[in-house]
Amino acid sequence: MSEVDVLFASLRQAADPQTVECIENVVTHGSDRELNRINALAFADKHDLDQEKTIAAFLHAARIGAFEMTWNVLCPGCGGVLDSGATLKTVVHETYHCALCAAGYEPTLDEMVEVTFTVSPRVRRIAGHDPDRLPPLEYYRQIFFSSGVDLPDDLEARFSRIQLEMIELAPGEKAFVSLQLPAQFVIIFDAVTHSAQFIDVQGEPTDERQTLSMIISRTHALNETLTLRPGSLRLTLENHTDRRVVPNVCIAGDELHDLLGRRRPFLTAKRLLTNQSFRDIYRTDTLDVDQRLKITSLTFLFTDLRGSTALYERVGDLAAFDLVRAHFRVLHEIVATEAGAVVKTIGDAVMATFPSPDRAVAAALKMREAMLRLNAEHGSNDLLLKIGIHEGPCLAVNLNDRQDYFGQTVNIASRVQGLADPNVIMTTEAIVEDAQVSEILRDSGITSASRMAELQGIGREVRIFALS
Repeated sequence: MSEVDVLFASLRQAADPQTVECIENVVTHGSDRELNRINALAFADKHDLDQEKTIAAFLHAARIGAFEMTWNVLCPGCGGVLDSGATLKTVVHETYHCALCAAGYEPTLDEMVEVTFTVSPRVRRIAGHDPDRLPPLEYYRQIFFSSGVDLPDDLEARFSRIQLEMIELAPGEKAFVSLQLPAQFVIIFDAVTHSAQFIDVQGEPTDERQTLSMIISRTHALNETLTLRPGSLRLTLENHTDRRVVPNVCIAGDELHDLLGRRRPFLTAKRLLTNQSFRDIYRTDTLDVDQRLKITSLTFLFTDLRGSTALYERVGDLAAFDLVRAHFRVLHEIVATEAGAVVKTIGDAVMATFPSPDRAVAAALKMREAMLRLNAEHGSNDLLLKIGIHEGPCLAVNLNDRQDYFGQTVNIASRVQGLADPNVIMTTEAIVEDAQVSEILRDSGITSASRMAELQGIGREVRIFALS
């Protein structure tokens, strides 16, 4: 049995066998491009697989060393990868600047950090393992642009219509290029160093040859937009780095914007942090203790058992413990099926996160039904579950050696749960106003009653909704 066979045999034990079979088939028969920086969501859609099972399979594959997981900081404008690392701990800058878009961005985990998977060299050697040897345009496709940019299969043909020049420069090399500038906006850009120069070509055409020099370095400064006239340009490019660079000169018009504007869903850091498989596999090794990473929207669900102390008194420690443990097991399973993750348990309470309000509400409805079934099985009403849900911005942090969340959104969600009656799901306006939540409630025949309530420590009244 080869090492690869052993790895995939191990993977089949840990993840969904159908998904693993599909991954193994692509490893065996797929192109190099298909195995570099894989978009797990696009992979699932292409092969008709369940997204959550696909994410879990790639996470397990990364854990055993069959794949490598990469965290990429993205430009929300062009979709380019601004920085890349093996863990989320590498996202350390307060601002990331995109030279191609001439804009700076504060990183958030919602849409600015993606997670991709690349086959390990021990499983199969691909061209992407040595990116400096990729053809220039393939470098742009596989390394610079994120997996969320849906580049067409005929990228070479389409890009050739707007490309004036593309060259490779070895370390220390200089090149002289002669161009005919059209009366349009032109960009000189290198995807390796992210060096950029903008040229606004306007005015009357000139017969005189214009000249321009550009030094490509690791510490490139932001260049002012130059104004040149249509006509001949002698361009000098110098590579002052220790790597090959691949500068291109292209027309920044509608065709380029159309190419970069085609987007598809991708695995965000937010979605991965609120994935149960990820939390189970990586546990504490996610964030450094000093990191404070913003999430613009995350949904929190809190549960608690009403009267659990009296339950222990009434049925005895052993019976109560078994019943509470069964309740925890059911809640964990439901959270995972709705793309959520249990952050922690506190006594008989659970704190869970979900990527969107509709998944949290769907989980809450399943929890309520599950508790009714457990009570019926035990011939009692001992499990009286209180549920509260709220959505909003927060910080992903490392607290008490675990990946946790901090902020007013968390506080409100906890307080809302405290106001809930048994078997009533309490939510905020942010939840019930969500379009997909409204659809779930309508289809389920769930009614809501609202009131204003003061939440301890919040300092203002909040409108809350009881779903019954």
